[in-house]
Amino acid sequence: MNTEAQPRETASRAQWLEQKHADYRKKKLRRKSQVLMVRSSLLLVFFVLWEAGARMGWIDELLFSYPTKVFGQIWDDMVSGSLWPHLGMTVGETAVGFILGTLIGTLLAVVIWWSPFLSAVLDPYMVVFNSMPKVALGPIFIVMFGAGFTAIVITTLSITVIITTLVVYNSFCSVDPNLVKVVRSFGASKSQEFCKVILPASFPAVVSTLKVNVGMSWVGVIVGEFLVAKSGLGYLIIYGFQVFNFTLVMSSLLIIAAVATAMYQLVVYVEKLLLSRR
Repeated sequence: MNTEAQPRETASRAQWLEQKHADYRKKKLRRKSQVLMVRSSLLLVFFVLWEAGARMGWIDELLFSYPTKVFGQIWDDMVSGSLWPHLGMTVGETAVGFILGTLIGTLLAVVIWWSPFLSAVLDPYMVVFNSMPKVALGPIFIVMFGAGFTAIVITTLSITVIITTLVVYNSFCSVDPNLVKVVRSFGASKSQEFCKVILPASFPAVVSTLKVNVGMSWVGVIVGEFLVAKSGLGYLIIYGFQVFNFTLVMSSLLIIAAVATAMYQLVVYVEKLLLSRR
């Protein structure tokens, strides 16, 4: 047996695997670059068509404005400092509603999973409450908590908590029952069953709920600001409609889209970080 050939074969195989891994990483990076390029191109085409459509009269300039005017409005508001209080208020309300909604909804899902009796009792109520239009609940929250920050956060929680509870609870119930039977056969307690099987198996779904809650939090905050706020991006939209300043309306919508996208990307980063340490 040629013992000298074995190290050479091992080294060659290691080099081959390393080359394959490098090729895979290059292919993945190239794919990512292509996706980013197409996304940017679509966004650029959208703004170009929007600008051209308004300039040439294809769309109503009064109602839809056009990008250069909208970005000019944003820049002027940033320089004058009038934008920052509204942006800070909305982002603060969204962050509080997002964090509290995720925490409360997850804890409620755990409580419901822990008690099948409580789950059977609350299930129809959760479905009914989830189907109720939250705009109709807004005036009730305003009367209960006052016209301000608290009422807007509660409006946001009315959306995020129930969504989180339903998604997380369903993920708990979807865990492979054979895994549960295995730990029960070894005499595991309810808490051990949850910590060793249910939560680890549901962790990707629980973390993915964060991404759902980003959009739900923004919906709740903007709805609340429509009803009661005296500051915030939702207030600017309503104010813009009232004074027929649709450039202000479109600029506020673009800012909301940009900040919501940044918040979503932050959640995606946190999700990857948590799943990598799982």
